[in-house]
Amino acid sequence: MQTLVFNAGSSSLKFGVFSVATETHGVFRGSYERFRDGECEYRFLHGETDERGMASFDNPGEALKGVPGALKRFGVNAIDAIGHRIVHGGAKFSSPTLVNDETVEAIEALTPLAPLHIPANLKAVELCRSLWPDIPQVAVFDTAFHLSNPAFVTTYAVPARWREAGLRRYGFHGTSHKYVAERAADEIGRPLSDLQLVSIHLGNGASVCAVNRGHSMDSSMGMTPLEGLVMGTRSGDVDPGAFGFLSRELGLSVQEIEDALYDQSGLKGLAGSSDMRDIEDRAAEGDPQAQLAIEIYAYRAKKYVGAYAAAMGGVDAIVFTGGIGENSPSMRRRICDGLAFMGLQLDHDRNMAVSLTGQAAPQIQAYGSRVRVLVTETAEQRMIARETATALAGGRSGGGLRLPIAVSARHVHLSLDAVDALFGKGYVLNQATALRQPGHWAAKERVTLVGPKGRLERVAILGPLRQRTQIEVSRTDSFALGIEVPVRDSGKLEATPQVTIEGPSGSFTTDGLIIAARHIHTNPVDAKRLGIEDGEYVDVRVGDPDRGLTFGRTLVRVGDNAFTEVHIDTDEANAAGIDVVATGELVQI
Repeated sequence: MQTLVFNAGSSSLKFGVFSVATETHGVFRGSYERFRDGECEYRFLHGETDERGMASFDNPGEALKGVPGALKRFGVNAIDAIGHRIVHGGAKFSSPTLVNDETVEAIEALTPLAPLHIPANLKAVELCRSLWPDIPQVAVFDTAFHLSNPAFVTTYAVPARWREAGLRRYGFHGTSHKYVAERAADEIGRPLSDLQLVSIHLGNGASVCAVNRGHSMDSSMGMTPLEGLVMGTRSGDVDPGAFGFLSRELGLSVQEIEDALYDQSGLKGLAGSSDMRDIEDRAAEGDPQAQLAIEIYAYRAKKYVGAYAAAMGGVDAIVFTGGIGENSPSMRRRICDGLAFMGLQLDHDRNMAVSLTGQAAPQIQAYGSRVRVLVTETAEQRMIARETATALAGGRSGGGLRLPIAVSARHVHLSLDAVDALFGKGYVLNQATALRQPGHWAAKERVTLVGPKGRLERVAILGPLRQRTQIEVSRTDSFALGIEVPVRDSGKLEATPQVTIEGPSGSFTTDGLIIAARHIHTNPVDAKRLGIEDGEYVDVRVGDPDRGLTFGRTLVRVGDNAFTEVHIDTDEANAAGIDVVATGELVQI
């Protein structure tokens, strides 16, 4: 599939053609980098060709009209799909979405959340719809990857009226962080669902993302791209009380303060330049403002790395990307130095010799470091091409197909050691009820879970026995126990909290306490019928289109003899108005 990808900004336009089937780096890439005085620098890349020059365009909208000629000039004669980077999807858009009138209207309504970017994004969409009306187009949202963030991450502690008006954290650079996380997992050679990563995107815009076992858990950017790290011209974290102070002391309006935080702050505000290369050169010559700017920049990033390692309960790797992350060995070292307490040791020779040729993702940690350190180019356009192909994959999601839904109440899967401790050595559980999954059953016996705050009585035991004890509860149950319980796929029990299980003959304290992530059990025949594959994520809608509830990111688990059904926990069932069983509809991935 030949996919034309657009990344349209307020002062720049990047575009490229990507062959998704062969995962090429780009059949053709081009960009009109910056617009000044009615002209812009343009750059075309095709194979080994790198051609630069100046072209007369008043704005990115005018430059867009030059794209068809550029494609023709470099021999791109057929386009199968068009993908657009849309900077903000609000709370509505959790996945790539086919562009139509309804989509455009919904994106336009989000303009107050990104007033500089969304109009430019939509201008590219509108022009492409007029130039190529028969080619399908897909909107890929920068915020979508972060919609998996839990409510305690996204919610600001402000009055309810403000929150109801839409004030919340969204996070940005999602396409970059998602690509970087997948690239790191490939390089490490482990499934992304097994890894805890900190992705550090350092460029003119900068952010850090905690990627916890394949999901974005937190991101340094908030409602807007202002929050978080120091950036080229943006301030990053600032006490909101500064607005009142600056208004009283300097007579500045809200608009003047906001404009300065976006355009006159960050590295530019600290050292007079937004270019880290410039600042590093001046710092080496003894410029104190440049030196302070570098120290602040590195400190802020290091602080977020430590915070996210704590939030995830550990970290397997940190990954540097973006212009500064890829090209500044000294900045990578400043951020990593002092993190030995986490088990991170940088190899300074490898750090200085980083080469990213051929989409490489070199590891630069020292021998024996428990935490890996990687460097890789971000590839947002390539990721947009992949997401576009997924969204257009002709009914793979099985739209309209019905699935049974089962409510999974709190239960435990016991190991042999646990059975011996709870019921006595050699005790054999009594199988009381056969479950719909072949070979699975509920035992006649019950146990009690004990936490620091309370107890959960008569908890079911499900068989057969497992090598490792696993305890599954709901979010509400976790509050009753007084334990912070993570959402995990079944079997992913590393670094999970402990809980005490009580039985008639004794107690057993073990880790393995989780809130089980929603999932679909299915068999190869049904999976083929539904158009789904093992390990992918789909959405399942329950109820009617107007008042129904969609469960996003539902993991597909294919087993040879599995009975096809969706498993959700009691909290999710209550939200959907389900008592015990129901049916749901497989919707667009």
